[in-house]
Amino acid sequence: MQRRTFLKRVSTASSLMALGALPAEAFYGAEELTRITIMHTNDMHSRIEPFPMDGTRYEGRGGVARRAAMITNIRKEAEHSLLLDAGDIFQGTPYFNLFGGEVEFKIMSKMGYDAATFGNHDFDGGIDGFERQMPYANFPFVISNYDFRNTILNEKTKEYLIFEKGGVKIGLTGVGIELKGMVPKSLYKETQYLDPIKNANRVAKMLKKELDCDYVICLSHLGFKYDEDKVSDHDLAAQSRDIDMIIGGHTHTFLDAPVVVKNKRKKPVIINQAGWAGIVLGRLDLVFERNKKNKCVTCQNQLIG
Repeated sequence: MQRRTFLKRVSTASSLMALGALPAEAFYGAEELTRITIMHTNDMHSRIEPFPMDGTRYEGRGGVARRAAMITNIRKEAEHSLLLDAGDIFQGTPYFNLFGGEVEFKIMSKMGYDAATFGNHDFDGGIDGFERQMPYANFPFVISNYDFRNTILNEKTKEYLIFEKGGVKIGLTGVGIELKGMVPKSLYKETQYLDPIKNANRVAKMLKKELDCDYVICLSHLGFKYDEDKVSDHDLAAQSRDIDMIIGGHTHTFLDAPVVVKNKRKKPVIINQAGWAGIVLGRLDLVFERNKKNKCVTCQNQLIG
């Protein structure tokens, strides 16, 4: 298969697409393109129902019903798509306290999630509690910097995944935040935290150089950016070489449009995050054409509610 790269000028249409106007196919022959739509969430925190109508900031917003309907509609017009989550699926409403994550995993499975990574709150029921709920998730968990060898999750997660969509190979890996000091050790037990930048770069290099992936996405629960000396998505992007996109979580950051950071090769890395509680659904459209050297992406965060 001949490697594909991004269209040169589609980014000029991103503002139009956000208004539901002209797609990339209006500028280029549709037969020359492969469009892959990435839908993503993070920090859902067991928000199954919308926020109550109580006069608070997010009243009536969020919840799984609207998100499921939006995902269904997007899939109807997007031939090739992925649905991903960047962690903290658990904790925040009585659904988790009563059912330990079963409801969340069952609903995500019904929605057709393709993969997820770990957030710190996903250990709130203990690593044993997480493992008990895994049969309800018909999607894999991807993480490259948690060593689970001496835990019940040994060999039950993936370091990377590869999806082939329309002849384009997309590699996926994941990184999680340091658990020490954030989660009691009694909950994560013998899980070993490894350097997220080193391990994300290691796996991304393998995906690009050895497994011939056209594009590499990292699901991250490190957090968008910090004032203090703490590793973030910005740090990961700036110190990467083979990662093309970071889909983030942890800091509950709402972005109107993705942020671009140059990596060590001076190439752009796209960072996006979709707030929290399912209030927005992240959407990024990757458009590939043969024999083009430049890269771009048209992006929009779709409001739910």
